[in-house]
Amino acid sequence: MERTFEYDAPPAGETAFDLGGQVYSRAYDRCGLCDHWFGHHTLDLSGLYTKDYVDATYGGMKGMAERLDKILALPPERSDNAGRVSYIQTFVENHLPGSCDQRRLLDVGAGIGVFPAAMKALGWQVMGVEPDPRTAKHLQEHVGIQALSVDLLTLFPEQIGLFDVITFNKVLEHVEDPVTLLSHARCLLKPQGYCYVELPDVSAATEGPRREEFFIEHHHVFSATSMTLLAERAGLSIRLLERLREPSGKFTLRAFAKVCCRKQ
Repeated sequence: MERTFEYDAPPAGETAFDLGGQVYSRAYDRCGLCDHWFGHHTLDLSGLYTKDYVDATYGGMKGMAERLDKILALPPERSDNAGRVSYIQTFVENHLPGSCDQRRLLDVGAGIGVFPAAMKALGWQVMGVEPDPRTAKHLQEHVGIQALSVDLLTLFPEQIGLFDVITFNKVLEHVEDPVTLLSHARCLLKPQGYCYVELPDVSAATEGPRREEFFIEHHHVFSATSMTLLAERAGLSIRLLERLREPSGKFTLRAFAKVCCRKQ
């Protein structure tokens, strides 16, 4: 491992989370073999997404609704989400049979609902999963989808059924053990279904340590190699992997993956 970026204060633009008096000190360590970057610190961030995230990021539920409307109103050429929706829709039309109103999508870490709202408008049956009950309530009231405030690891097919596509849009970098979370998604996929994953790309490092890809809430920043290894360790096989720079300026890796094999 090689120590790369070090921080003794929040970089400009990082959300001002309440760390409860903990000293702000963190760094990223880089794997010399696969170029994966690991967040290194002793800060306790365990309650971030169930307590402080909504208020610190959006200013509460009203702020979530306002942000949702603002992003949905962006013209396609300025919208990361518009590109994501078009990309997924095109892939699905080429690889999965059936019409949109027959397809089920599970969006893990659905946030304020920009992506679920767009997929619902295309006719998909969408369910969202979020750890904060306020976010789940927002998704139900403002996006009009079924939303659960639970840990994905507690959900099984007998509770919520199976899905054609399960999406992790800028989610897995926020958890310390992304392999376990991604692996669990396999049991919720239909036999021909896909996982779609977006992750921050270490290509952002070329522009320095102040990039949002390296903000405190990101335990991991991925390379194409480490993204492939993540999928393999989770029992998935990547069928399509691309890197891009989105309209917002984010450096992103995106991939579709299928279950490697299923038990008979």
